[in-house]
Amino acid sequence: MSNPSPSNDDLRVFATVVLRSGFAAAAQDLGVSPAYVSKRVRVLEARLGARLLHRTTRQVTLTEDGERAYRWAQRILDDVDQLLQEIGGTREQPRGTLRVSSSFGFGRGQVAPALSALTERHPRLQVRLELFDRLVDVAAEGFDLDVRVGDEIAPHLIARRLADNHRVLCAAPGYVAQRGAPRTLDDLRSHDCLAIKERDHPFGVWRLQCDGREQTVKVSGPLSSNNGEVALRWALDGRGIVLRSVWQVAPLLADGRLVQVLPGCLQPANVWAVYPVRLERSAKLRVAVEFLVQWFEAAQALHGGSPKEPVEPAAPAAPAGRPAA
Repeated sequence: MSNPSPSNDDLRVFATVVLRSGFAAAAQDLGVSPAYVSKRVRVLEARLGARLLHRTTRQVTLTEDGERAYRWAQRILDDVDQLLQEIGGTREQPRGTLRVSSSFGFGRGQVAPALSALTERHPRLQVRLELFDRLVDVAAEGFDLDVRVGDEIAPHLIARRLADNHRVLCAAPGYVAQRGAPRTLDDLRSHDCLAIKERDHPFGVWRLQCDGREQTVKVSGPLSSNNGEVALRWALDGRGIVLRSVWQVAPLLADGRLVQVLPGCLQPANVWAVYPVRLERSAKLRVAVEFLVQWFEAAQALHGGSPKEPVEPAAPAAPAGRPAA
């Protein structure tokens, strides 16, 4: 007699173990004991007739069969969540775990408040936000959604623009008074520039649109970081020129703590929701993306085009998923 089909509950436990990289963390997320998690994974392996995880004292990793099982588990669980959403209609809240990634500064300042409001509106949705100083491979690393600043998006991914944004060059008035303002992009080579290891472009190489023409300059200086907030602090201290998004520096430019240099030069860096599957395939992803669209639209409307402070949008009508270029 063949083994019975795996249960959705066991698939969900297995998927949580993979997402959390361990039995104890998965048990904490699910509100059960580690022994229960271990038992359900063993039952799933027995039913599939394959070993899914390599277990060590420090971590668990997927076997080759486990990688295939995890992809199927994600697909099955998303389909089940979507079934419940569609059959239940407006009575059924979106449910399941949504794994989201973003960058350090934007993730803390903008994405985290938006996701907090999202889970308040949809209490059956569980969100896991992880922040990185590197570009995330959404599909390969098991994320449902990456909220990123920057327009370089791989062609195999789907993206929806959340907000218009660009980066500008700025410095403290004291720095400009002491060193003078650059007149051309090449002048930056002789200035102290605060290079940041961004997720979406090479370190110390600034590509900008200057009067409608794309130009590139290699910059350097005594200070550099992989954290934009640190570099911005240095700029406020008068230590050099920084390239930062308007969502972050607009209030500093408005109150005079920073001044813009080379105002004819900017770097397009819009805000995007990036995901590996079409929205109609996942109810939780569709709801999250539509919520973020309205969140950033409300923020830009309130602050004149800069999403510098979070504002919760009005309750949306039932959103319809649609892919965006």
